[in-house]
Amino acid sequence: MTVRVVLADDQPLVRAGLRMVMDDAPDIEVVGEAGTGAQAVLLCRERRPDVVVMDLRMPGMDGIEATRMITAELPAVRVVVLTTFDEDADVYGALRAGASGFLVKDSALEEILTAVRVAAAGDAPVTPSIVRRLIGEFAARPEPAGEATELAGITAREREVLALVGRGLTNGELAERLHITPGTAKAHVASLRSKLGARDRVRLVVIAYETGLVPPPR
Repeated sequence: MTVRVVLADDQPLVRAGLRMVMDDAPDIEVVGEAGTGAQAVLLCRERRPDVVVMDLRMPGMDGIEATRMITAELPAVRVVVLTTFDEDADVYGALRAGASGFLVKDSALEEILTAVRVAAAGDAPVTPSIVRRLIGEFAARPEPAGEATELAGITAREREVLALVGRGLTNGELAERLHITPGTAKAHVASLRSKLGARDRVRLVVIAYETGLVPPPR
């Protein structure tokens, strides 16, 4: 299967570098480039890519609004945000808008390709650096607790799994921590996504913090 990608960044050199990396991968095809958020939305409507690599800071419509529009209108399209964690203050907003993952601008080549492939497969890598950033954003922007409504219907074991997902554990790490098989861990995560209406693992992390199941540090 070939992963079809749209690149959205207002810097032509960044797009050219990303295209060069992806053109060398036999299973990835760049089907369009956009220099603004509005162009990215239009390209997605026309080309229906599997993944959009989206810069947050673009003239006119920014990457967050473009992400919100794309994920609302085209739920099958996954958005991977192009960011620098030390500088971008809008990671939380991108998550709320529906982003499925993050790609640091100076990532190694294989990390870039892996992020695109994982997003296309319907999942999202949630690394410790992403979780730390999430913690910081939730601590700075506390949201009203919604646990009673949000977590209604999940089992005690699923609450335990959700808390660990919120801390960034992979399915393999979940299995090891809970003394279950990786297949069972994957099934628990899939059940949580279904019950909570989470499009991917990143959204489960957001829910874990928003509901207070994983409290931010004091």
